[in-house]
Amino acid sequence: MRGWSANIEDATVDNETFRTVVFTGDSLQVTVMSLRPGEEIGTEVHDGLDQFIRVEQGRADVLMGPSKDDLSEIHQLEDDWAVVIPGGTWHNVINRGDSALKLYSIYAPPEHPDGAVHPTKADAESAEAEDEG
Repeated sequence: MRGWSANIEDATVDNETFRTVVFTGDSLQVTVMSLRPGEEIGTEVHDGLDQFIRVEQGRADVLMGPSKDDLSEIHQLEDDWAVVIPGGTWHNVINRGDSALKLYSIYAPPEHPDGAVHPTKADAESAEAEDEG
């Protein structure tokens, strides 16, 4: 296994893909993401996986709740703000700004295939459907 080192702010702000995995270890994964204005990650839940998200640039609403139909806990994030989403919590991240939302996410344990690059949300959804199928 190899470690990873970079200026995380630069790696995040310079990223133009919906999602790129930059590091995957046995117990942790780091991804960088860029969401267009109005774009969202989509409502999801990660059982047995905690997630840390930090916004480097932009504005986001992070919705959380106990079910897909109850996302009543809302956190408004902007530059330099972070949120932790406990495993088993339904959530969604929505870009509420007028420019790209640049964030990085830490999953523990890893969530995505090592080295995955999803240029668009559609690419990410297609890859996830293939993984499930």
